[in-house]
This record gives sequence, C-alpha cells and structure tokens, in this order.
Amino acid sequence: MNTIYDVQVLLKQFGTILYVGERVANLELMEMEVKELYRAQIIEPHTFQSAVHILRKAIEEEKSKNDRQQGEEQKR
Repeated sequence: MNTIYDVQVLLKQFGTILYVGERVANLELMEMEVKELYRAQIIEPHTFQSAVHILRKAIEEEKSKNDRQQGEEQKR
C-alpha cells in the first residue's frame, strides 16, 4: 500500500466509499474508518499501519498547502 488510492481501494473492499467535498475531511474520515476496521480485527496490523501513515502524511501535506494558500491570499 503506497497511495491514497490504495487506501480507498482497501475501504471499498469493505463497502466504504467516502466523499464529503473537502479533501482534509475525506482523509480524516478515511483514517477513522481504517481504525474501525483494525479495532474489529478485520485488517492486519501492517495494513493498518501503512494506511494510517499514508493518510496522516496526506493530511499534513494538505493542511500545509492550505496554510500556504491562505498566507498568499493575505499578502494580496
């Protein structure tokens, strides 16, 4: 598992498709769903760790990108 798409495919295998219109919110909901699958012992620990790592990295990148965009808008 290497990408957000891979995490989406994992969730889809268990009937979970998420879209709320905001990228960070989508990623955070995906992380919650992955945690629930792990707590229910449906996915393996290494799958859980990989998915959470990918999602947290993407959330951090999106938040940084949003902060930069807001900073640029304030300079104008």
